[in-house]
Amino acid sequence: MFTIGDFAKHGRVSVRMLRHYDALGLLRPARVDPFTGYRSYEAGQLARLNRVIALKELGFSLDQVGTILDERVSAEELRGMLRLRRAELAAAGAAAAARLVQVEARLRTIESEGSMPVDDVVVKSLPSVRLAELTGIAESYGPQDVGPVVGPLYEELCRRLDGAGVVPTGPGIARYEDAPDRPAAPAGAIVVHAGLPVAAGVRAEDLGGGVRIVELPAVERAATVVHRGPMEGVLPTSQLLARWIDAHGHRSAGYARELTLACPQDRDRWVTELQEPLADAP
Repeated sequence: MFTIGDFAKHGRVSVRMLRHYDALGLLRPARVDPFTGYRSYEAGQLARLNRVIALKELGFSLDQVGTILDERVSAEELRGMLRLRRAELAAAGAAAAARLVQVEARLRTIESEGSMPVDDVVVKSLPSVRLAELTGIAESYGPQDVGPVVGPLYEELCRRLDGAGVVPTGPGIARYEDAPDRPAAPAGAIVVHAGLPVAAGVRAEDLGGGVRIVELPAVERAATVVHRGPMEGVLPTSQLLARWIDAHGHRSAGYARELTLACPQDRDRWVTELQEPLADAP
């Protein structure tokens, strides 16, 4: 038998914690001295203490911990709970990291307002191009919503082209449009098209279901600017382009296309040209 202090030491918890667990009925002492009220514990009770701590660290409330322990949860079941919790924490961490990237991009935009160079904006015509495309829906035009959609679309499209022995004839082009007004589509949703140029002889049926062959028409005039780095940080470049268009008396004719000029393993070295069609002459 251990005193409450020794048991706390072996369990790596505080005496106060053990008293709290006793009050809640989660871990009763093996013996309580009727005269002094001193609590004593057996070594075998460390197993229950370990389960209480593990379940608490997994995010369960103490009420839930008691219910789970009463159902005699096994070590393997605890391992399964741990795996699930690990996946949840990883997803939450990734979401938090993505939010920080967006906040940083907004901050860079705010810091550079009124001082960003506009010499890099070039007006030019865009040639027509024949694309093999896969399409998806993003909840918004924000990079945090577009990225998780367009990335897998390109991965699947590349897999389809490789499987059919088709070699793209140029860099990828991502383009966007407003999603149809349907009950299933969230407000502000957009249609994401991930495309790769293909030769005239390539047919949609050669690439499997869902792939379309699209003849993207030429654009007479588009304002273009090069963005360097991952697309999560595209906001400052995109808003630079918007300010240039407004300052020069133009009107946008739709969402900017994104022409991938380089996408090495190091995302900081990505190079993407934003191409926003213009509706009128200056």
